[in-house]
Amino acid sequence: MQIVLNHIPKALKRHRMTKSGHTYDPSKADKKKVILELITGLCLADPISHPIGLSMIFTFPRPKKHYRTGKNSHLLSKSAPAEHTNTPDTDNLIKFYADCLVGADIISDDKIAVGMQGIKQWGDEGMVEIEVNKWT
Repeated sequence: MQIVLNHIPKALKRHRMTKSGHTYDPSKADKKKVILELITGLCLADPISHPIGLSMIFTFPRPKKHYRTGKNSHLLSKSAPAEHTNTPDTDNLIKFYADCLVGADIISDDKIAVGMQGIKQWGDEGMVEIEVNKWT
């Protein structure tokens, strides 16, 4: 199963604690938006509960500073990095979207993911591509 989400990838933020000692999830609002997007795009009778492999590609839009100026503003500058080595961390991106797959009842639990792969890259627009495969 392949899922494509057209938005800038989000990473899982660590749970925070209030002054009164209560914990809260700062990613809760972002998760709700992504879960709603997943639910409207897919209709599964039952969540997947067998072992799976997850493969995710996170495409981030390049910032303006990666491009040249003037009449060549559509070209990348020589100093523009080829690989996306900035934050967020790949593992936090994977965790966020695995949690969203569970929240949207696409998979029963993220512990059924036997193998996971995540790739960060630069692109023209933000996008998340998720592939869920039966583990063999």
